[in-house]
Amino acid sequence: MENSRFDLIKITLPDKTVIEVLKGIAAGEVLEQVLGDREAEKAVLVRIDGVLRDLSVSLTDDCSIEAVFLEGDDVLHVLRHTTAHVMAQAVKELFPGTRIAIGPAIANGFYYDFGYERGFTPDDLDKIEARMREIVSRALPVERREVSLSEARAQFLALGEVFKLELLDELEAQGVESVSLYGQDGFLDLCRGPHLPHTGCISAFKLTGLAGAYWKGDEKRPMLQRIYGTAFFDQKELEAYLERVEEAKRRDHRYLGKELGLFSVDEEIGPGLILWHPRGAAVRKAIEDFWRDEHMRRGYSLLYTPHIARRDLWKTSGHLDFYRDSMYAPMEIDGVAYQIKPMNCPFHIAVYNSRRRSYREFPLRWCELGTVYRYERAGTLHGLMRVRGFTQDDAHIFCRADQLQGEIREILDMTLYVLRVFGFDRYDVYVSTRPEKYVGSEENWERATSALKDALKAQGLSYEIDPGEGVFYGPKIDIKIKDCLDRSWQCSTIQVDFNLPERFGMCFMGEDGQPKTPIMIHRALMGSIERFFGVLIEHYAGAFPLWLSPVQVVVLTVTDRADAWARSVADRLKGTGFRVEIDLRNEKLGKKIREAQLMKVPYMLVIGDKEIENKVVSPRLRSGETLPAMELDDFMALLVKECGTAFADAARQRRPDTD
Repeated sequence: MENSRFDLIKITLPDKTVIEVLKGIAAGEVLEQVLGDREAEKAVLVRIDGVLRDLSVSLTDDCSIEAVFLEGDDVLHVLRHTTAHVMAQAVKELFPGTRIAIGPAIANGFYYDFGYERGFTPDDLDKIEARMREIVSRALPVERREVSLSEARAQFLALGEVFKLELLDELEAQGVESVSLYGQDGFLDLCRGPHLPHTGCISAFKLTGLAGAYWKGDEKRPMLQRIYGTAFFDQKELEAYLERVEEAKRRDHRYLGKELGLFSVDEEIGPGLILWHPRGAAVRKAIEDFWRDEHMRRGYSLLYTPHIARRDLWKTSGHLDFYRDSMYAPMEIDGVAYQIKPMNCPFHIAVYNSRRRSYREFPLRWCELGTVYRYERAGTLHGLMRVRGFTQDDAHIFCRADQLQGEIREILDMTLYVLRVFGFDRYDVYVSTRPEKYVGSEENWERATSALKDALKAQGLSYEIDPGEGVFYGPKIDIKIKDCLDRSWQCSTIQVDFNLPERFGMCFMGEDGQPKTPIMIHRALMGSIERFFGVLIEHYAGAFPLWLSPVQVVVLTVTDRADAWARSVADRLKGTGFRVEIDLRNEKLGKKIREAQLMKVPYMLVIGDKEIENKVVSPRLRSGETLPAMELDDFMALLVKECGTAFADAARQRRPDTD
């Protein structure tokens, strides 16, 4: 008997051809009909109405369908997720009694958390990796089943998977009635998917590390064992990634910070609190001097504000409602509660409110290198990148509505110029929209979001939307720079705020003689001096450009006969503003040179009998290259030119429409 029309659904193919198939047919079977068996075998997923799904998914409604092969970032994410499941299966087989927690794909690979009676070891990783290769070689089918919550609970209860049972309880509380389970060869996991059709799709993977991790990130919950790994489409990509990882280890700012004498953290003082050593402080001064000079050039005024304030200030600002978990406990002074500041913005508002304002004063551009303190969990602290006390390169602009577009464009221009000066000319731009918890009206949020988008378009900058990642008082532009290893770092942010001006009763007298509320723009170029410094260390592997180097020149003597001329050279250089050290030790010249190179000093000036006789210097670069002997004035001119190159190059790259 012929099929009824009601048993058929329409499938639109990538070339817009429409075919009819039986309702309930698996997506993979449709691909076999369309592509033929040989080509369909290469497909690992299917895109249904633009969404990645398993090949086994049943088609029940009219839709568009497209075969997906082993390529592309979204498929790489699925590959890594499937590899995480294979790893969990290997762990369960090798270490009976292990309980599985969660195992997601992440930016550069995947991890899985396990509950086990002891910590895993590097030797265990070798065993797990070997078992994973065996599982891959068997090309086990990865099967998906949709089951009721009660059936899933029964299965995980039988397996003793207490963490999965807890997740099911949470899903039930959310009103979820059914879940999807994925399994291969007896291994079972609670997962949304999708996944590759069989384990044989995996070829190039590596387990990369071990760590402890609290269940759900809660220090009061069980400590689990986390195994990290990564996977790629082929071995060549994997090897290139592992080489980058090794290079990243060599550039680790924590290691270089110690080796180069830049900074340290002392447990007696407290974790996440940075001690800047003389050399690190010299780099920081160079950064801050440039920052201040550039702000003054662009019409900003400098502010300094206290480190604590009455607790009521943070109630008015909304921080106690929306940011309490990141703030330190209050302290009592003269019977009044005070709190150490996590932000600078309420202080800048207080400066604004210190007197009446007129529309003629705008825009007001105020900047501050303001040190703030925020609580971070001990397990998240990481050198300079995640700290508890840090200095923001903060600024707030107060303007009229008719000035908003121009101010955002000027901030964008300044941001990109500053980043280029420091050597960053690659970046991704995001517009972060309203989060779940926010203050202010939806109308103001829409106005602020539109202002950011319009300014980016006017600057010719493409961007992506980062939904729900705005701060509680307003949307923002985030600029994530890319370093020499192609890693992204969040640094610059621009936030339009209609809310805090209203909460603090800010106003100005308009041209029509009526009081109006200003618009406030929050802005940071580097994010924090500490984190930006950490990024710089890793980007340059500690070999900073000349203008940033903690020691720009070291003067080396061959014998003690050269001491007087060496001191004279060093004094002349210091008097011109260069950062100079002098090495008069009774050591072999080769040893002095090697030590200076290890400290990544850009220039070494060798002073011997010939240099004394001719009153010249013989420059040597940290790369080992030597320059001809030259007069000191010529050498200083060389330094001045090299220091100015970064600023000149960045200025030349300015967009024509922002001049």
